[in-house]
Amino acid sequence: MSVLLTATCAVPAAGAVVTAALPAGTTESRRRTAKTVALVFSAVTLALAGTAAVRFDPDGARYQLTESYSWIRSFGITFSLGVDGIGAVLALLTAVLVPVVLLASWRDADPVRPAPAAEGAADRDTFEARRRTQGFFALVLAVEAMVIVSFYATDVFVFYVFFEAMLIPMYFLIGGFGDRAGGPESARQRSYAAVKFLLYNLLGGLVMLAAVIGLYVIAQDQGLATFDLQTLTGAVADGRLEFSGAAEKALFLGFFFAFAVKAPLWPLHTWLPNAMGEATAGTAVLITAVVDKVGTFAMLRFCIGLFPDASKTFAPAILVLSVIGIIYGALLAIGQKDIKRLVAYASISHFGFIIMGIFALTSQGQSGATLYMVNHGISTAAWMLVAGFLISRRGSRLIADYGGVQKVAPVLAGTFLIGGLATLSLPGLAPFVSEFLVLVGTFTRYPAIGIVATFGIVLAALYALLLYQRTMTGPVKEGVGGIPDLKARELAVVAPLVALTVLLGVYPKPLTDLVNPSVNATLSQVHQTDPAPAHPVADHGTAQDGTARSGGEHK
Repeated sequence: MSVLLTATCAVPAAGAVVTAALPAGTTESRRRTAKTVALVFSAVTLALAGTAAVRFDPDGARYQLTESYSWIRSFGITFSLGVDGIGAVLALLTAVLVPVVLLASWRDADPVRPAPAAEGAADRDTFEARRRTQGFFALVLAVEAMVIVSFYATDVFVFYVFFEAMLIPMYFLIGGFGDRAGGPESARQRSYAAVKFLLYNLLGGLVMLAAVIGLYVIAQDQGLATFDLQTLTGAVADGRLEFSGAAEKALFLGFFFAFAVKAPLWPLHTWLPNAMGEATAGTAVLITAVVDKVGTFAMLRFCIGLFPDASKTFAPAILVLSVIGIIYGALLAIGQKDIKRLVAYASISHFGFIIMGIFALTSQGQSGATLYMVNHGISTAAWMLVAGFLISRRGSRLIADYGGVQKVAPVLAGTFLIGGLATLSLPGLAPFVSEFLVLVGTFTRYPAIGIVATFGIVLAALYALLLYQRTMTGPVKEGVGGIPDLKARELAVVAPLVALTVLLGVYPKPLTDLVNPSVNATLSQVHQTDPAPAHPVADHGTAQDGTARSGGEHK
């Protein structure tokens, strides 16, 4: 039995423990040691996740590199791991982004002593003095470990445990290490955002717990006292596990509610702008590019796999919520005055596209949704991190405080433009491929939904280009003239993200080859095939001997 997946999960967990155990970062050398240790552990995790993705055979079994360890025998709970194409790609995305986040956040957790004359300086001084650099980096690694377990878990109970456990380090990252550009009220705002994030997601988790228990009770009554996902989905497929119509719908809604909060889907999204606005740029990337992807991934793996009939029943309603989220998020992004909240509302719009692709129940839609999870993670990470670099230089998140940045920091402005163009799905950049597939896959089954969702692309162009115009062009505003361009460390953060955005935009085949078999397996679970074209290509006629008939003979 391979232990590759266990190692991939264990390395960042061990890194979190080691980093947290280091002496408090009271000197620059101690802080640098903690940062370097965390970065090394994240690099090893990347190597392991990459190995798992490379070793996955798209033509082999659906779940590969499987491992299983007995945990709570009396309830049939095992610590079971296995990777399919979708899980392999998303775990690799997580492993790619965490070192980038650590490098981008190199100074975010360092103590800062505000000027004594500043309002609230005493309180902030006390708070900042208690900050421990290694605590921030340890929490990031803890989140990485829990997210990767969630992508690899093939036991429903194990998935639930880590799905909920990741809320704890995220709560401390948002509330304890928030954005320093929020002014004197920033500590209170961070606390509010962190509590709101925790309460929303805990509520979703409690509803899911009830559904998990209900699933076990029903399965036990039919001789399947287990939480093993492969056993349960196999039993659903061959009829050994049957639900009544009402029970299946209730269980589906219990799971889906938790995932829709995490994703987040309108109208359960309201925690996201607060969390991303008050968190550091690196933590904001963790939220939207890593943690939130667990919700959309789980819709594919658990909602559709375990409750196929209910998935088809609720698909039209979910598509309506998705398209509302697409338009709503984009419209609110256009009206934002805060850079980070704009990116947050843009992400709500993008998650609408992802969920729409999943529940269109077509191969193009689900392949596009999976690619969208990856491409959104990369492009939004680039956009948000460059925005974070800009905010840290000026000390303000307000769009109105910027102007003419491209004249004083052209490289920063250029990378910010690339992130914005990727967000609006410019052809040639990675998000275009996934958004195109989602729209095509949706249109073939639900043309009205597909048409309305297309307006989200127009609105995305507005918020992305207006943001660039207002911050980067025009005369240089007061306080902007002294902004330095990107430094070597910051270029090392942005360069791989930009490169991946371009590479996956022109050659997405490596990802599609990995995810397509898993998408096809998911569709087979709901007994769905792609709709036949409404207007098939006309057969211009072929004679029985195989020769084409002339135009005069064809009527």
